[in-house]
Amino acid sequence: MPAKKKPKLAVWKFASCDGCQLSLLDCEDELLAVAGAVHIANFPEASRAVEKGPYDVSLVEGSITTPHDAERIHKVRRQSKYLITIGACATAGGIQALRNFKDVREFTSIVYANPDYIETLERSTPIRHHVFVDFELRGCPINKYQLLEVISALLNNRKPVIPEHSVCVDCKLAGNPCVMVGHGTPCLGPVTQAGCGAICPSFNRGCYGCFGPKETPNLPSLSEQWQAMGVDKTNLVRAYRGFNAFAEPFRKESESHENG
Repeated sequence: MPAKKKPKLAVWKFASCDGCQLSLLDCEDELLAVAGAVHIANFPEASRAVEKGPYDVSLVEGSITTPHDAERIHKVRRQSKYLITIGACATAGGIQALRNFKDVREFTSIVYANPDYIETLERSTPIRHHVFVDFELRGCPINKYQLLEVISALLNNRKPVIPEHSVCVDCKLAGNPCVMVGHGTPCLGPVTQAGCGAICPSFNRGCYGCFGPKETPNLPSLSEQWQAMGVDKTNLVRAYRGFNAFAEPFRKESESHENG
């Protein structure tokens, strides 16, 4: 009998820092299992060898920030059976989405000697604003074990098992005392999706919201608690405008305090 062909995997980069692609390389021993289960056909971060599509699975890192990339993502979608966005840039516009709250032309006029040569969009947007996305994997950077789970799930025709609860649940599981209750440290844990293992609260620091808003977050309630702790509106806005600034719940809550 002929050997069963391995599914073809492609990894694509848009506006990003490459950190989420590196998470795949950081899998180390697990990467050997991935390489044994799939055929990595397009991964410029790891190899110059590129094979043409179509691809069974495409991992897409980065946000859409230029007209060229707005066209390119449609080409990627057409070549991909499954398209998975990885990281805060691809799922929420990334840190570069801070431009969305200002006039980007002011930035280009200040930074570049000849801003007319700069082709950029007014906004940095998630991949799903442009094409259909089969699954979004959050984080800045992503959790490598969650990435392996998503790849495994797709290869076995099942739904990925990714937690949607808050960082607070992981803190409880780890036995961490609450940094907000214990010593009055502002923390985004109650409204942030788990995925990092509650690393910041484990070291007595507040959560920074790296994995974006959890399912049905109560941001007005958290903002009220922060204000009772002495956090002013300016710092509230800054807290919500981090890696996932353009995620809708964070965006709306930051705008309510900026304009209120």
